Amino acid sequence: MNAREPDAGTTARLQSWTAVIEGMTCASCVARVEKAVARLPGVALASVNPATERLTVSGERVPDAAAVRAAVEKAGYAVAQHTLRLNIADMTCASCVARVEKALARVPGVLSAAVNLATESAEVVSLSPDVAPLLVAVARAGYRASLPADTPAPSDGSARGLPEWWPVALAIVLSAPLALPMVGMLWGGHWMLPGWLQWLLATPVQFWLGARFYIAGGKALRAGAGNMDLLVALGTSAAYGLSVYLWLTADDGAMPHLYFEASAVVITLVLLGKWLETRAKRQTTEAIRALNALRPDTARVRRDGQEVELPLSQVGVDDIVVVRPGERLPVDGVVIEGAGEVDESLITGESLPVARQAGDHVTGGAINGSGLLIVRTTAIGAETVLARIVRLVESAQAGKAPIQRLVDRVSAVFVPVVIAIAALTFAGWLFAGSGVERALLNAVAVLVIACPCALGLATPTAIMVGTGAAARAGILIKDAAALEIAHRVSVVAFDKTGTLTEGRPQLVAAEPVAITRDELLSRAAALQAGSEHPLAHAVARAAQAEGLAVPQATDLAAVAGRGIGGLLANRTLRLGSTRFMDELAVDVSPLAARAAQLQSQGCTVSWLAELGAAPRLLGLLAFGDSVKPSAKAAIARLQAGGVRTVLVSGDNAGAAANVAAALGIDDVRAEVLPELKADIVAALKQGGAVVAMVGDGINDAPALAAADVGIAMSTGTDVAMAAAGITLMHGDPARVADAIDISRRTWAKIRQNLFWAFAYNVVGIPLAAFGLLNPVIAGAAMAFSSASVVGNALLLRRWRTGGR
Repeated sequence: MNAREPDAGTTARLQSWTAVIEGMTCASCVARVEKAVARLPGVALASVNPATERLTVSGERVPDAAAVRAAVEKAGYAVAQHTLRLNIADMTCASCVARVEKALARVPGVLSAAVNLATESAEVVSLSPDVAPLLVAVARAGYRASLPADTPAPSDGSARGLPEWWPVALAIVLSAPLALPMVGMLWGGHWMLPGWLQWLLATPVQFWLGARFYIAGGKALRAGAGNMDLLVALGTSAAYGLSVYLWLTADDGAMPHLYFEASAVVITLVLLGKWLETRAKRQTTEAIRALNALRPDTARVRRDGQEVELPLSQVGVDDIVVVRPGERLPVDGVVIEGAGEVDESLITGESLPVARQAGDHVTGGAINGSGLLIVRTTAIGAETVLARIVRLVESAQAGKAPIQRLVDRVSAVFVPVVIAIAALTFAGWLFAGSGVERALLNAVAVLVIACPCALGLATPTAIMVGTGAAARAGILIKDAAALEIAHRVSVVAFDKTGTLTEGRPQLVAAEPVAITRDELLSRAAALQAGSEHPLAHAVARAAQAEGLAVPQATDLAAVAGRGIGGLLANRTLRLGSTRFMDELAVDVSPLAARAAQLQSQGCTVSWLAELGAAPRLLGLLAFGDSVKPSAKAAIARLQAGGVRTVLVSGDNAGAAANVAAALGIDDVRAEVLPELKADIVAALKQGGAVVAMVGDGINDAPALAAADVGIAMSTGTDVAMAAAGITLMHGDPARVADAIDISRRTWAKIRQNLFWAFAYNVVGIPLAAFGLLNPVIAGAAMAFSSASVVGNALLLRRWRTGGR
């Protein structure tokens, strides 16, 4: 039902959109959501379909999406948020980007819209799952939009079997005879083609090959905006029109100088520049294409005792997949039979193959080496590691860096300002006493030299190439903001276990008190049964190696940052840190000296105690974890780059200090509870420091989120990776320095590109206005400005790990 019923006369004028409501359970929920939304200003109709859980909001003016979401959340429910991606065709410059973004942002239900000129795509965050209104809005703005799986056909003829370069080649053929007399004048010649022949050559270039500029410029003009195409169309049309006028009004036998070569050559050069730019932009997306190419189309599956080859879409979780030597793994899974080496280089960036045997996890897209592997499928489709990698890279490349917002604001007023400068140039030269011909040519040069394309491409192309190069090295950057911030990192805080150490601790000592060593181990193993903590695995491995029977414990409960407790044979047991024992009033003095000795050697110590009328100590367990081979070099490289390193660990002070000393870490914060790690990060940020946090566990997630840049090891938990801005696909600390290095190099390219893009216009436009550039030279400079920006960004493809 709805709270307000509009009359029939207003129904036709209503604008509406739909949203998916989460958390409703009954009809009263439906009524509450409708009532909450119907109260909003401008809402004439609010209706929820209980079957589809869809809310339809209508009003005479566009209802605000953020207000609707706030009203639904206040009523106790949630609105599903959708990230929709579109391909956008026919954009030519940064002004086009601004216009498409504005059109998408006006669509009811849209929260934000980001358009990327380099990828010719849009990422829209909307409360409405409907794509059709977005497509219509883009079309009304004068462009073509489609879903990624349905890319619109190119408009340059390549869809008809012609090569992409044919308009450029034909334009060169037609323009060359017009330009030759101008070249001859440089050598003292004074000949020119007849006027009718110049007109015959220039006209198809102007109105056929150059039609794209009129079409795109006209759309921009109808939308009340401007773009590069409008500048080219206005400038070349003025030169062409002046030439026609001079030719038709010339006295017999006294042919004046015509400017057909200016209009035709400018269009030819712009077409050449756009073709070079398109080719270069295609190279910036190679990271996505390379990742997508890793996905096999079929898998060999065991069904009813037979091996059948099935399309990947028909493979399900728990299916048994057979992977022969030399084949790519089609799914994520666990090896249940066989052994061999697997090449994961295109996923993790690790060049050496890794050994895989029964019980090990394998990733779809990796190449099986010499052995036959039988794999039980654990993830398919969008849930595979490879699919998540592709989504991360696509998201980073589609997003906008914060600096791009400044460029967008400049681009929004760029074309109107250029047209105004051209008009002032024309009027100024006329006022100074020059003829209409000279004034018009200088105004044309202003229109032609101005290029918002370079401004629009400067940032996204560098980000695309930088994130692509990082992805090839196994460094996944979630968004452009993380990439932009990482170059300023001055402090890197590391978790210890699994980040700087192997994360596979071994039991090195078991010291009992009043019980046997076997009893100490079996009771500790019983408490930690089912736990995923690395120390629990170490206890389980030790008990299994010694052939101990592990009893069944009940009422198991973990105490975050402290330890674990449970009941065993009606005895209340606790296993955990020294802090935990202090809180439980357990006297550890009988083994305090031994514990101090083990901690000084870098061991982690856990205590086992029994609670009762008087808590008593049962023994201690000591664990050793080896430092990763590359950790010391990674720390040294960070410090060489002016980055301060800090170890933030929940481990005891002795173990943490031992690791820090071995690696040369600057500062140590030990015995830090999980909930306090974020506070440590906040403290490190004081004084303007930019802090990166590196971790791999669930307990690191708050600190990763609190840091300016969170860096997660993919060898850790999904929670950690979700909280981080950067994920390292290979658990190598050296990749931390690599992530900061690629950020610094990408940021340098962005600054270089923006400098040249702004400098080009700041210098070129005044030169043209003062008559120091003719339209042909201006056209050549404009044509190659965008290509040079993209080409400069493509130099990042040569980046390699290790700062090379």
